[in-house]
Amino acid sequence: MSIKTEGVHAGEFLLSEANGARSRENIVIVKGAGQLAAGTLLAMITAANAMVPTAAGGNTGNGTIGSIAISSDAVSGTYLLTITEAAANGGTFEVTASNGTVVGTGEVGEAFEAAGLGFTLADGSTDFVEGDAFTLEVTANLGEYVAYDDDGTDDGRRTASAILYGPVDATDVDAMAVGVVRDAEVTERLLTGLDASGRTDLAALGIVIRP
Repeated sequence: MSIKTEGVHAGEFLLSEANGARSRENIVIVKGAGQLAAGTLLAMITAANAMVPTAAGGNTGNGTIGSIAISSDAVSGTYLLTITEAAANGGTFEVTASNGTVVGTGEVGEAFEAAGLGFTLADGSTDFVEGDAFTLEVTANLGEYVAYDDDGTDDGRRTASAILYGPVDATDVDAMAVGVVRDAEVTERLLTGLDASGRTDLAALGIVIRP
């Protein structure tokens, strides 16, 4: 006979909260955060969205990438830009995500926009040839939430700034959720990820932890 342990129900950790909707906010949990239980401590990503392009060492062309604009629609990770067709003072390229999925194609010298990535690959004094490439290190998700981790990357996730109201699955896609972000009393034993630093962070938001 197997015994199943029932998870924390949505809002079960709440003892009290402010009137109306003051204690809660609609939030977005970033893709890749996985399955999170109600009562999980969350942190908001505060690092600015950015992209760092690096030309492959064997490139023939010496053009550069500029006019970079990354939105939170992008997924953080390493992308690959590859010249697929060479042309004098131009050419075409393809951008693929780390899983091999093609996110878009573009033209040298023209603005590229797809999947939250925006930039222009400029032609240089030496034309690109087929196979020239750039790696694109993308950091996105500004203002979205991940599980709080005091030992994690220093991009905001080291500061607890919410408690997840109900369970979500953000394994493969961004997930809409509700977070308790201020002025509430919560039950300690029903929280996930709580530590001394997280307790201090929540106290600053007016979230009181009861035994």
